[in-house]
Amino acid sequence: MGIDLNNALKISASGMKAQGTRLRVISENIANQDSVGRTGGADPYRRKTIVFKDVMDRQLGIDLVQVAKIGRDEGNFKISYEPYHPLADEKGYIKRPNVNGLIEMMDMREAQRTYEANLTVLESSKKMIQRTIDLLKI
Repeated sequence: MGIDLNNALKISASGMKAQGTRLRVISENIANQDSVGRTGGADPYRRKTIVFKDVMDRQLGIDLVQVAKIGRDEGNFKISYEPYHPLADEKGYIKRPNVNGLIEMMDMREAQRTYEANLTVLESSKKMIQRTIDLLKI
């Protein structure tokens, strides 16, 4: 029983760490959703993406989640007509980041809920361990 609770703790902790990284990436995307290039014609901020992978903990015989990579969304930039913007091209257009705030907020809610679910498992496992210790004291 102790080994199973230890596994639950380790799995939940790996999930929390991965979702914490995901939340940081999403936060960076939201913070830069209006960031344009530094010079005329320069590309603006490009949305970051995150990919997870399963990793086998051979010592415990359990699968854990880790961040495989933080990449970049190669999708098209948004183009807006702003002829008076100092970074507008000769036709009056400016490139805007390929970040959709609504999608980022939905991703953030999902990451937050997943983080909280892992936290709940972690807390429940700790309570069960403590109750087992309390029972052994009797």
